[in-house]
Amino acid sequence: MSAPERIPPRSVTTAELLAKGELKVRGRIREASNAVLFCSVTYEGREASCVYKPVAGERPLWDFPDGNLAQREVAAYEVSEATGWGLVPTTVLRDGPYGEGMCQLWIEAAAESELLALVDAEEPEEGWKAIGFAEVGEGKTALLVHADDERLRRLAVLDAVINNADRKGGHLLPADEGRLYGIDHGVTFNAENKLRTLLWGWAGESLTPESIEVLQGLREALRDGAGLAGKLAELITAVELDATRARVDALLAAGKHPEPSGEWPAIPWPPV
Repeated sequence: MSAPERIPPRSVTTAELLAKGELKVRGRIREASNAVLFCSVTYEGREASCVYKPVAGERPLWDFPDGNLAQREVAAYEVSEATGWGLVPTTVLRDGPYGEGMCQLWIEAAAESELLALVDAEEPEEGWKAIGFAEVGEGKTALLVHADDERLRRLAVLDAVINNADRKGGHLLPADEGRLYGIDHGVTFNAENKLRTLLWGWAGESLTPESIEVLQGLREALRDGAGLAGKLAELITAVELDATRARVDALLAAGKHPEPSGEWPAIPWPPV
């Protein structure tokens, strides 16, 4: 008589781990303006570190009165996943020790060459893109640049879609195996143009064929009844969802990376 076939244990996905696992608060990230808690999460034998941002710890913002920041963080992750670029760490909305909040996989930053730099020059060197001039003290200025990196360029497109009002240098996390992640997407999806970013190096340049293809896919995914549209409808307002569709349409119609509008400060403060 043959032995019964063993069924291999089910693999727990990262989304399941974050959504269903037991959260234990290990500390607080003090630099953040809102409550940001560093936690461990365990579920069915799998464990990871994560960030938990309870809605109760959010500081009210006058220009983001609809919905909460945690929902916008999850919405940014859903759009990132729809692009296929995987630029935002796995993020879910769940209940936790201090109520409902955003739970995001912790990314350990890897050591690699700098993505941002200040240089004493009028123009960037090859491999770099200019952002603008910055005061460095004693009446001196330096040119702020970012790397001419395809990962950053994809992130610039994502930020234009989600209308990111706070893309700072500290929100860029290079990880192992050449991955790059963007974090802190609470101030996104405003119906008004709020784009503030350090990634202006491609402003006015033509979108890559890859980006155009991705945007065309997003346009289909955002149509009424489509999967991404349904997910976002539970996280942001109908007006904000329509504005997201309009931004995708505008990017495709222009075929170019957006330029600063002049209606809103183009670079976040502080920039890092």
